[in-house]
Amino acid sequence: MLFPTGLFALFFVLVFAGHWLLHRHRTADRLFLIGASLIFFGAWDWRFCFLLVFSALWSWAIGLAIAAAPPGSRARRWRTGMGVAVHLALLGYFKYADFFLAQLGELLLRFDIPPPALLGVVLPVGISFFTFQGISYVVDVARGDAAPERSPLNVVTYITFFPHLAAGPIVRAAHFLPQLHAAPDPRRIPLIMAGLLILGGLIKKSLISDSLATHLVEPVFRDPTSVSAADALLGIYGYAVQIYCDFSGYSDIAIGVAALLGYHFPRNFDQPYRAASLSEFWRRWHISLSSWLRDYLYIPLGGSRHGERATQRNLLLTMTLGGLWHGAAWRFLFWGLLHGLWLAAERVLGLRRPPGSPLARTEGSPPRQDRAPPHRPWRRVLGILVTFHVVCLGWVLFRAPDLETAGDVLAALGRWGDEAQYASLPLLALVAFALALHFLPGDWNQRLERALSVLPAPVLGLALGAAVVVTLTLGPPGVAPFIYFQF
Repeated sequence: MLFPTGLFALFFVLVFAGHWLLHRHRTADRLFLIGASLIFFGAWDWRFCFLLVFSALWSWAIGLAIAAAPPGSRARRWRTGMGVAVHLALLGYFKYADFFLAQLGELLLRFDIPPPALLGVVLPVGISFFTFQGISYVVDVARGDAAPERSPLNVVTYITFFPHLAAGPIVRAAHFLPQLHAAPDPRRIPLIMAGLLILGGLIKKSLISDSLATHLVEPVFRDPTSVSAADALLGIYGYAVQIYCDFSGYSDIAIGVAALLGYHFPRNFDQPYRAASLSEFWRRWHISLSSWLRDYLYIPLGGSRHGERATQRNLLLTMTLGGLWHGAAWRFLFWGLLHGLWLAAERVLGLRRPPGSPLARTEGSPPRQDRAPPHRPWRRVLGILVTFHVVCLGWVLFRAPDLETAGDVLAALGRWGDEAQYASLPLLALVAFALALHFLPGDWNQRLERALSVLPAPVLGLALGAAVVVTLTLGPPGVAPFIYFQF
């Protein structure tokens, strides 16, 4: 069940009405939201509903067991480790079993040993996301950042909640569970902001991402040996825009849908292509994942507390594992390794805190002053250009089906004498327009919300509804699945 479809629109209207009719009756409301979320999830494959519910119930049960052990005790550590291990075991089986069996088979064939048969495991939609949320609950309870829930309904609602279920954002237990305990108030729904987020997400997905995928990116990456340098270069830039608009579009819709139900999700993207360093890029791109990796992997590994060599090792390990989180393939491993190596190089060269860039901080905390010395504006412009092209190099690995195809795309950049087949002025204008939006003022959406708030509610509702219909009409026929559904 995809967001930009009539089926989801009907589904959400029913969920919206049912939720606000039941919101004063917490148990009934929880059961209603869980049932709706399982219908949403089961639309892809109902068999995996059992896996999703097990993941949630395991998180709830082990959370109670962790809370029952004294803080700092061996029993508490063992139970926390067991809770995380079960989640990782499920993720490892469904996502990586066949990959490792295939690699083992290739190794055995070199010694004339018959390879093991692949398991043919089907990957459940969103397993990486709901696994990380389950781990978040277990670890937050162990650290004392979240209170253990006595009712399983709260934990099951948190993990199965359909807006973030398939492709994030990864919402922390400590962020979402307190909202379940607060009484939702339909009078406090940010209707204008939610509508703008949903409309903006649909525009990103239907008009920009799907158009670039259909007319540029897919043809270039399908047969890169036959395209010109102009095709390849615009195809790479086009994929940078496509994946941003596809993923941030999903996040915007998810945040808007959750807001209409009375729940707040953290922002997941913050104009990432205006970053002047790769470290700044990761403070702006997929913020819920980068902060999750920082808090649950990088810092527990030691972070930057044990010297420069250990810090660089932790960076490389975190980013490489972050690459593998996206998929069981060598291209994802090398994509993560590329980012880890560049981040380590920025630390060595002192480029990790460019002037004017925000420092990483949790939502709601006050900004800290940048201690970096002032630089001339041209250095930031140069940093933006270099960072964007490093990211684009990584996107080639990310988009290509294998390393050989990635090499063919990069090799095509040398064929400047060939005639362009796919690069055109309209597509160039679309890519340039999407990139230019990254340089709007950071609060442009709040300004737009304030400007629209003076309109009468019926007029505003009709305008937003008409804009949604026009957006879906102008987009390519059909609805392509969101890219991050495969992760």
